[in-house]
Formats: sequence, C-alpha cells, structure tokens
Amino acid sequence: MNAQDIAAVIALLRAVSNTEIMPRFKHLAASDITTKSGPLDPVTVADVAAEKALTAGLKALFPDSDIIGEESVANDPNLLKRLKLPGKVWIIDPIDGTANFASDLPLFGVMLALVEQDEVLAGFIHDPVSDDTAVAIAGGGAWMVYADGKRHRLRVAAPVPVAQMTGSISWRYMPEPLRTHVLRRLDRVASLSDYRCAAHQYRMLAAGHTHMQIFRRLYPWDHAAGFLLHKEAGGYARHFDGWPYIPSEIEGGLLLAPDEASWVHLQQALLT
Repeated sequence: MNAQDIAAVIALLRAVSNTEIMPRFKHLAASDITTKSGPLDPVTVADVAAEKALTAGLKALFPDSDIIGEESVANDPNLLKRLKLPGKVWIIDPIDGTANFASDLPLFGVMLALVEQDEVLAGFIHDPVSDDTAVAIAGGGAWMVYADGKRHRLRVAAPVPVAQMTGSISWRYMPEPLRTHVLRRLDRVASLSDYRCAAHQYRMLAAGHTHMQIFRRLYPWDHAAGFLLHKEAGGYARHFDGWPYIPSEIEGGLLLAPDEASWVHLQQALLT
C-alpha cells in the first residue's frame, strides 16, 4: 500500500466512526442489542451499520479486493475459506469490544486487515473515541497516526524476566486440561488485565505499555491487524506449539512477546 492508500483507509475509518458508531454510543435502546453465539457475544445495530459502510467504502477504494466482515461471517462461516485463495481480501471488525460499547464504556475499536493467501499485508486499528489510528504495513513498520496528522513509530516493550511481565491472558476458550494448567500459573507474571477489547490490547502491546498476550480463539477480524501491528513494532508471536500465525487458522492459540527469547520463556512458564 502506498501513502495515498493508507491515508484513504484512515479517512474511511474516521468517517464511518463519526457517522455510524459514535452517534450511537450511549444511545442504544435495548432492542438495538442482540446476541450471536451466546450472551457473551453481543452485536448491536452499530456493528451492522459500520460493517456495511466499511464494506462499501473499501469496495470503492479497492474494487479488485474481496471483503469479509465479522457479521457477514456470522451469517455464512464458509466465507473464511476465502482467506486461503489467491487475491487480496479485506477483513473487517466493525466494533471490537462490542460488550464495552453496549455498556457505555469508551473502550472499543475498529479493525481492518488486508490479507493475501493467508499473509497479512496491512493492519489498521482505529479508536473512534480518541480519533487516532494504529497502522502497520508488512515490512514497513508500525506507527500511530493522530487526528491532526502527527505520527510516531510504535515499538514493543524491552524484554524483561517473566516475573516482571504485564499483559493479558484470555483463558475462557482454552480446553481442559490446558485451562486449569494455565490458571494455576498466572502468578508467574507481574500483573494481568482484561479490557474486553483486543483492539486496545494490541495497541498497548505494540506501543510498549505491556509485554505479553495470550489468546485462545483466533478469529481473523480480532487478530490479523493486531498480529501485524505487534510484529512490525518488533514483537514475536507464534501459535502455542511454535507454528507461525496464519489468519485462516482459528485454533491453536497465540502467544505474543517482545522477542523470541521472551516467547520461549513465557511458553515454558505458562503453557508447557
């Protein structure tokens, strides 16, 4: 992607946030909130409207690319197979952190990733509240772009011993006995937090404000953009067994750390 394309995507994210998301924030009626797979998986009218607007905008900007989104895949899971095929595909998470959004908590984001045959080429994580965007381009680095156009490079935290690491561990979807195994070892790190929002957890990780993250369920709209942001900020990430991350693989978990040595230490301390 060139500078003009990047600017156009950021402008689209800002426009959709300002027209479809923020006007609905703190103004949702009970009928505007439903659930998909269960009570912990909410969706709002803002999610649906934002995905529709982002789809139309990306199609106008990149007519040769295909587009899939979280809500469209909820209706047709077979769309995920498109990620393995030739040609570029945009992946949309219209509102990451929907539970926060629906609870009037200003901690949510919009995530876009550009993928070609399971390789992440670009990632964007926009915060509608602060109106800034974390951007990563494969081989081109990661940076934060503010509403006034200013920007700065993102860099992961310096390596520290496992006992000094901070971050988050998502254990909800871990199968047994892995779940109990990990829970019994949480005291091996310095502190843990859960923002119910992968978008902001990835932004914090890439900016060096936390050291590590562990995710179990890997839907591409939640992780493709964040994975590239972390990688281009200097981080190291692999599936639990050391296999490289690919967007179409939703199992296997993902462990992210400042560097390869830190990843090995974390894997041994928490997962082995």
